[in-house]
Amino acid sequence: MDRLADVADCVSGTANKSARVAVIGGGYAGMAATVELARSGIPVTVFEAGRVLGGRARRVETDDMRLDNGLHILLGAYRETLRLIDLVKAPGEPAGFLRLPLELTIHPAFRLRTVHLPAPLHLLSALLCARGIGLSDRIAAARFMAWAQRNAFRLASDTNVADLLTSRCQPEAVSRFLWNPLCVSALNTPPAQASGQVFLNVLRDSLNGSRADSDLLLPTLDFSALFPERAARYLQAHGGSVRMGFTVDAVLRKDGGFELTDDGTRFTDVIIAVSPHRAGALLAHHAELASIVRMIDQFVYQPIYSVYLQYARGSRLPFRMGGLEARYSQWLFDRGQLCGQDGLIGVVISASGAHQGLAHDVLARAVHAELAENFPGLGEPRWHQVIAEKRATFSCTPGLSRPDNATPVAGLYLAGDYTASDYPATIESAVRSGVRAAKLALQND
Repeated sequence: MDRLADVADCVSGTANKSARVAVIGGGYAGMAATVELARSGIPVTVFEAGRVLGGRARRVETDDMRLDNGLHILLGAYRETLRLIDLVKAPGEPAGFLRLPLELTIHPAFRLRTVHLPAPLHLLSALLCARGIGLSDRIAAARFMAWAQRNAFRLASDTNVADLLTSRCQPEAVSRFLWNPLCVSALNTPPAQASGQVFLNVLRDSLNGSRADSDLLLPTLDFSALFPERAARYLQAHGGSVRMGFTVDAVLRKDGGFELTDDGTRFTDVIIAVSPHRAGALLAHHAELASIVRMIDQFVYQPIYSVYLQYARGSRLPFRMGGLEARYSQWLFDRGQLCGQDGLIGVVISASGAHQGLAHDVLARAVHAELAENFPGLGEPRWHQVIAEKRATFSCTPGLSRPDNATPVAGLYLAGDYTASDYPATIESAVRSGVRAAKLALQND
């Protein structure tokens, strides 16, 4: 696959003078907006401050090894993400992920696996046949889902996930092995702080839909190659351009349009698709947007740490992806089985915790010790890499106010996983926000 640097060299330079829409930010939200506009025939210029597309889900290269700055999975319910990947990939090109029936393994004690039954029987059978918890625990989990269904997955008043589970009499083992890991991985927020309503929204669309909605989609490409770089090539083919390494410091209104650069290029519409703390700085130039800036300033952020450990060739985990009950390690990815990176194990640690107080080398050794205890025979890692995204997502707390995609300034829109949505900060919520912002710009055209 062509490297994006080559693409950037071809499309960088003077912006297209006929461009109508500018997209600031080349992450999943920005590139989703770009594709939606490009397929409608609208000229688009993307401004990306970094050298790699993808934002907070991008490729990191070290010693000729392609890593990701955050280890993520997709779900079958990610319909907009899957639609756009299918749109921008080359004809006959693999999608870039393995699609597997839902399986949640928390090594060594718990396993839940769906079977090929129509919904909702696939979930009911998985809950009732789960290994590692007692029959009464399994029945309690099934009753929780039945209660949520009866109430249309809506709470009269939002509360945190821990209190929600307690109020619904969920046993400690069920919370420990099922609901809490799902909450932390989906909302990137500890259960005692996480929004119960958003958690129910996730369960509604991932576990309560069709059987395929609950499928796990495990990427076999890095996250820049999976969608953003394909989107950049699609944009080029439709007359747009990407300006890499270009930081936009201000979005200024001028003569009924917007200027972002010193070269006189005028845009009729601008989509700001950068992280919320960066978006706030751009919005601050417009007095009408002060309430949005204040809303963003109230956000608290949660980290995601990715720990990579390179073991000897042939070293493998007993699964492609699974959880681990440990002090630090949460979800493990066997990159050899997924991406052909033989012997490389990726470990993701979501949300705040004790790991934040450790130096990276100390954390890597601690994670290795947990792997060695649970999977004898791995040996010593040849190298390690810790990537800490300290403001990976907003803290998804009860009743959190999030800004709309439209703003009081005509022609100026927001896109990002932090904008108003039923969902937490996920790739799918980022993509959906980009599509919504693009549709608003099309309506304004």
